[in-house]
Amino acid sequence: MAEPRTERYDRIGAGYLRQRQPDPRIAKAIHDSLGDLDSLVNVGAGAGSYEPQDRFVVAVEPSITMIRQRPPGSAPAIRARAEALPFPDGSFDAALAVLTIHHWADWRAGLLELRRVSRERLVIFTWDPLADTSWLNDYFGHLISEDRKRFPSLMDLRSVLGEVNINAVPIPEDCIDGFMGAYWRQLWQYLDSDVRAAISSFASVESQMALARLEADLKSGTWSRKYEGKLPHEELDLGYRLVTAINRPTNDCGRRASHAAES
Repeated sequence: MAEPRTERYDRIGAGYLRQRQPDPRIAKAIHDSLGDLDSLVNVGAGAGSYEPQDRFVVAVEPSITMIRQRPPGSAPAIRARAEALPFPDGSFDAALAVLTIHHWADWRAGLLELRRVSRERLVIFTWDPLADTSWLNDYFGHLISEDRKRFPSLMDLRSVLGEVNINAVPIPEDCIDGFMGAYWRQLWQYLDSDVRAAISSFASVESQMALARLEADLKSGTWSRKYEGKLPHEELDLGYRLVTAINRPTNDCGRRASHAAES
């Protein structure tokens, strides 16, 4: 049985605030997808990466370890799960989920909850399990295989959300947000135990032999000879996607969540 997300992040999440800083280029893509809507629920919010600072935000996160890392001045956080959001229908203009749906016990139920509590838009930053990961397969193919099982496909997302806009989010070569694909040109980073501790894939699968081989290939130049000329500079499409679903208009034109906060 898979380890519940709450327990996993209470165990492995202590270093997230240090290692998982929001990358400004990814942040811009996310914020552009959100538009100028006034209120937002950030589900699976973690330590608060990519939360807009210019509007009313409520964070939802099941792990107390993650909530305790939220910086002073962050949006208020509620301890709850995506599959059972404690808000009335249409409480927010938009719902956001950043690299989290693969951790939910029932991602379909979670997406339906996001749609229920948001009036206008859902924005989901996720990874396409059909993506080409040949750059990493030589060393961490076993991790990628497990991730392919955890992430719903883009077709799966369409089956729940209907028509969606899907935009690729290329990862910059100097990405500062330490998720699994962030270090495609900085592979030595994976040898750092603190870096790996903030990547859930490494917490799930034993990788010591693969790490030893990667270290040897980096030192000998084997990796550079095999890949350096094949990888682009500046950014690479690793399969990370922004999925935006537009909710149907409703008769409720008020800003229910922000009004509730003021009352």
